Amino acid sequence: MTTLTAPAPAQGLDRRLVTLGVVVVLGAIMSIIDATAVNVATRTLAADFGASITSVQWVLTGYMLGLAAVIPVTGWATERFGARRVWITALLLFLAGSALAGLAWSMPSLIAFRVVQGIGGGMIIPVAQTILAQAAGPSRMGRVMGFIGMPMLLGSVAGPIVGGLIISTAGWRWIFLANLPLGVIAVVAALRLLPRSATRPASLDVRGLLLLCGGVTLFVYATTEAGRPGGLDDPRTWTIAGAAALLIALYVLHARRGPALIDIALFRNRGFAAAAVTNVVVAVALFGVLVLLPLYWQVVRGHGALATGLLLTPQALGAAVAMPLAGRLTDRLGAGVVVPTGIVLGLIGTAAYTQLSADTPAVLLAVALFVLGLGLGATIMPSMAAAYQALPREVIPRATSAINTLQRMGASVGTTALAVILQREITARTPGLAALGPLPDATRTAVAPELATAFGHAFWIALAIAVIALLPALLLPRAKA
Repeated sequence: MTTLTAPAPAQGLDRRLVTLGVVVVLGAIMSIIDATAVNVATRTLAADFGASITSVQWVLTGYMLGLAAVIPVTGWATERFGARRVWITALLLFLAGSALAGLAWSMPSLIAFRVVQGIGGGMIIPVAQTILAQAAGPSRMGRVMGFIGMPMLLGSVAGPIVGGLIISTAGWRWIFLANLPLGVIAVVAALRLLPRSATRPASLDVRGLLLLCGGVTLFVYATTEAGRPGGLDDPRTWTIAGAAALLIALYVLHARRGPALIDIALFRNRGFAAAAVTNVVVAVALFGVLVLLPLYWQVVRGHGALATGLLLTPQALGAAVAMPLAGRLTDRLGAGVVVPTGIVLGLIGTAAYTQLSADTPAVLLAVALFVLGLGLGATIMPSMAAAYQALPREVIPRATSAINTLQRMGASVGTTALAVILQREITARTPGLAALGPLPDATRTAVAPELATAFGHAFWIALAIAVIALLPALLLPRAKA
């Protein structure tokens, strides 16, 4: 296990660093709330445009494809043009996509504008992390990652609640149009408060761009298709997945020969490699769980989107409690102590959900979700901080692209895997029930015990994946005085 020298405790989060954090959080939280709020609008969009649910799913898929395509190139763009310029460009693209999506006149136009939104949104989080990581330095990395992580997580939980409120009062268009005032504030704040960042000549690796961006985009598309009913048995899905694997393998061969879009030599650094692998495995488990939790309350217990969002708030509260403490402890003790502890807490919280029944007390599930939130708050951002602590400042932009690309792929795998497992469990136990949508009360009451058992089995898989995350987490660096 590697060690790192503990920093001087006097180094706190100064006014300049807090100002930078507030500026980037303004933009980041906007994109996160929007991405999760749209998830609750699919049936409303289908009714408004007279489209099938399959067509409406492209509103979500288009955003994810735009996001996946742009993440690998963000590091190069940050080096070449400076973080400030790329940040403002990302915000403007996201705002343009939001305004156009709010004015969309057809389903194809809405899908196209969501792709524009995704391109802007895909750059926002990596550039935000780069700005703060370069400003913080190794000694404050844990605290600054906790600082930015808490509002981001709260935004992801608030999204379904905000989406439900907007749809029930103002209509679905305002999910997108509501971004405009907050986005304008974020752009003005960036223009006034973000310092001009250094740039350096960096030639664009065009071959790497085509290979990696194409491979990642096809990978996300393949996993999205695989998550749909019957998608895993469709030869077309496996053809797309094979093409994605081929492009990514060709990129690795290309990157080994010289300078590339993302330098795979970063993974020779043991601390960075351990942090990257931990992030990927945790992303698989985490995003899988985030698919299962709301579906349980909606499918088994019959709650609507707004009530489901409120029932998921204990997770955000747990993370909000853990993140500041985890950030300080990461800087003092190292991620090798904090992250395994967080994973164990996550395992305890997830274990309770393996025992689901149709009438499991909501209080028990809320407590388990709070513990899961504690684990989440002590895992994602501390492992991200460990990755940055292991590297010199000048390579942070491309390192950020590497980690976010892997996280996006891990999230796609986790979301698809748990959705497919759940769907197959439900189909096996209730052969006449193939959909995960709302059920008539009489039908839901009759099949609720079998549905709950299916969810419990899916949570067992999520638990097993989270156990695997302990292995790389134990290799993360610990501080040594």
